[in-house]
Amino acid sequence: MLTSLYPPITPYNSGFLKVSCLHDIYWEECGNPQGVPILFIHGGPGAGISPIHRCFFDPQFYRIILFDQRGAGRSKPIAECRENTTNDLIDDIESLRVTLNVDRWLIFGGSWGSTLALAYGQTYPNHCAGFILRGIFLGSQWEIDWFLNGMGTFFPEAKRKFLGLLSEDESKNPLVAYLARLNDPSPTVHNEAAHHWSAYEQACSTLKPFKSGPDLKGSANESLALARIEAHYFAHHNFLKTNALLEGINKINSKPAFIIQGRYDVVCPIYSADKLANQWPVAKYEVIEDAGHSALEPGIRLALLNATENMKTLGNF
Repeated sequence: MLTSLYPPITPYNSGFLKVSCLHDIYWEECGNPQGVPILFIHGGPGAGISPIHRCFFDPQFYRIILFDQRGAGRSKPIAECRENTTNDLIDDIESLRVTLNVDRWLIFGGSWGSTLALAYGQTYPNHCAGFILRGIFLGSQWEIDWFLNGMGTFFPEAKRKFLGLLSEDESKNPLVAYLARLNDPSPTVHNEAAHHWSAYEQACSTLKPFKSGPDLKGSANESLALARIEAHYFAHHNFLKTNALLEGINKINSKPAFIIQGRYDVVCPIYSADKLANQWPVAKYEVIEDAGHSALEPGIRLALLNATENMKTLGNF
């Protein structure tokens, strides 16, 4: 059983893929060029990738592929919401697969990354060998409402700070108010809103605050990308039809999968993971009893590492 992340690794290949007249997405490859392809799909939407994400995978076995979704990370333009929908992101993943000459790959995604992994997999099931999913988010309206309102049940201090930026009237519909501020042309206005949005999410993401370890605070651009793109997706119901991902699960639920969920995940409550696992009979469903949402919490990190190890013998490569 693995107990720690793999050592830091440098990409052997990287570049930008032009996916529209407006957007260029950043991608990179690490590990074994001849290895089993595995795609890392980041959360948010808008969160972007970081070097630590490369370290969940055995670099001798896997051809590790990571990319920044539209408007996120190193993709250009940053924090751009035009031409940015779930279907656009699905198309981008497929374009990346073709560009990198991958036949079939494993899909690894957490939080919004699990949403996009499921949406991509159901659109292109023949190109997916299996799934490793964490902190399940099915993109439903109740999950959006929970993020905006319910998380404060457990983190009232964070919720007070989140709403503290808004007037009393604006607080009645924080999504609309934040969306307006995040898209305000003034950097002072949109950066302040992005800081408050990102701080709210981060404060609710772990069972216990990290006292040491990775620095989870991003730059102003990173916070803006996360907040603006999340609000954009939430305002459009994540560009998904009601219950779409569960209704389409039969397209992929015969494929090997690991579903890993923190018992006390307040950002993406366990209710969604439980519903997904019950419709995926071959999936190995693991509830981490002493964890919240973050992939870097000890129990979740360990479960993800061992999922990537165990998938070596389960995937049909």
